[in-house]
Amino acid sequence: MLTWAEARAACHAAGAAVPPVTETVPLGLADGRTLAEPLVTLTDLPAFPTSSVDGWAGRGAQPWRVVGRVLAGDDPGPLDEDGTCVEIATGASVPGGVTAIVRIEESSTGPDGVRGEARAMRDWRDVGEEAARGEELLSAGTPVTPGVIGLAASCGYHALAVRRPLRAELLVFGDELLTEGLPGAGRVRDALGPQLPAWLARYGCEVAPVEPPVKDTLEAHIAAIEAALTRADLVCTTGGTMHGPVDHLHPALAALGAEYVVNTAKVRPGFPMLLARLPGGKFLGGLPGNPQSAVVALVSLVAPLLAGLTGRRADLPRVTLGSDIPGRGDYTHLALVRLDADGLAHALPHAGSSMLRGLARAVGFAVIPPGAHGTAGTVVELAPLPLYPGELA
Repeated sequence: MLTWAEARAACHAAGAAVPPVTETVPLGLADGRTLAEPLVTLTDLPAFPTSSVDGWAGRGAQPWRVVGRVLAGDDPGPLDEDGTCVEIATGASVPGGVTAIVRIEESSTGPDGVRGEARAMRDWRDVGEEAARGEELLSAGTPVTPGVIGLAASCGYHALAVRRPLRAELLVFGDELLTEGLPGAGRVRDALGPQLPAWLARYGCEVAPVEPPVKDTLEAHIAAIEAALTRADLVCTTGGTMHGPVDHLHPALAALGAEYVVNTAKVRPGFPMLLARLPGGKFLGGLPGNPQSAVVALVSLVAPLLAGLTGRRADLPRVTLGSDIPGRGDYTHLALVRLDADGLAHALPHAGSSMLRGLARAVGFAVIPPGAHGTAGTVVELAPLPLYPGELA
């Protein structure tokens, strides 16, 4: 049995080994994708000397005689004569020959011209001050955010080469599940069919609508998985990861010729979970049937797999514990936490493997390593929930 850290690493490596599929999309459609190529600026930034203020751009000693005006978008000629200036707007191109810019609010004008004291820090940006043409600004594998889109536009791009979105499908196992109405008489509401597609979508996947629960027979499991694999890069299933009388996932995977990337990991909650590679290079994530355990499996195995498939890193952020969190012996303990106003992590109640009340308030899971006890003030890794679209870390 792999440790939790080993299982995450194996899933990321499995995804990273798959050759990427890329496409070029307009900037307006790139949000949430992943850069397939480095972002290299196509021009100097800025491309011309640019005024940072509204004021007077002059040459030589004052007073300056006003000889013109330069607005944003103009392409001015140089100032050829000492003692002259132009009125200049923020963002406008600074004429050649200018030796100083005086802010409009720090200047005065009179019969003899413009006077004012220029600041020690020049009020214009030089060519290439932010970046030189051909400079790599962002590496391949960088998530595309609105900020990345704005940077790309400033560099001269109208489209970006990005990884193709991954297609995911969810199969729900369990004859005991209800898809509507109140639980009772031995049957429970399916709480994973409604929520897991939303988590997968926040990881950046295109998710197919969920079908009714698959019947608890081996033949139905094999048929459902085969059909889903024709449409999806990743199939996630809920339930059936044990070896009970109606747990058909392992026999179905054997019949389909799958190989395990991870066949359970030493983590609580979330035991048992699996990730399998199917012939043809597609993947199946086997999530437990208990709701919180299924989400633990999602952040433990599926999130690093998706990071690998999209060329992203799978590093985890760190948080400081605001209260004690017990360990789970030889197992990694993933403890649901919220953050207080100071950014400290506190364990949430109602965090049993079958419960969802704590999950509804959580930012993620504090990672308490095997053999350890989380004490207040300790810095630990956080396995975050994808609270924002496209969030993989």
